[in-house]
Amino acid sequence: MLRPKIPTMPTPIGHVTPPAAVEPTAIVPSVQTPPPAPTAPAPSRPVVQLTPGTVLALVGGGTAVVLVVGTVLVSMLLAVAITGISVAVVAVVLRSLLASETKRR
Repeated sequence: MLRPKIPTMPTPIGHVTPPAAVEPTAIVPSVQTPPPAPTAPAPSRPVVQLTPGTVLALVGGGTAVVLVVGTVLVSMLLAVAITGISVAVVAVVLRSLLASETKRR
């Protein structure tokens, strides 16, 4: 039905010669040029100066982040605890129902 066509390797046409060997050349030292004089590097970024306003903003932002992350973590822990308690209550009720059924027989 559907058969893939496998390509064949092309055959070389004409006379094929092996690659020629490369002979090493002699290295002749040239006149050395002195290295350029070092220059003072320009500052890549400006210096950040902290004013009391920026410090207060950073502290306020950090406090807000800590409070939000703490609230999320506590709410997740509370959700896990409530789920665990509800599963435990269901297990006790099922156990009670199964025990009362076996006593009736």
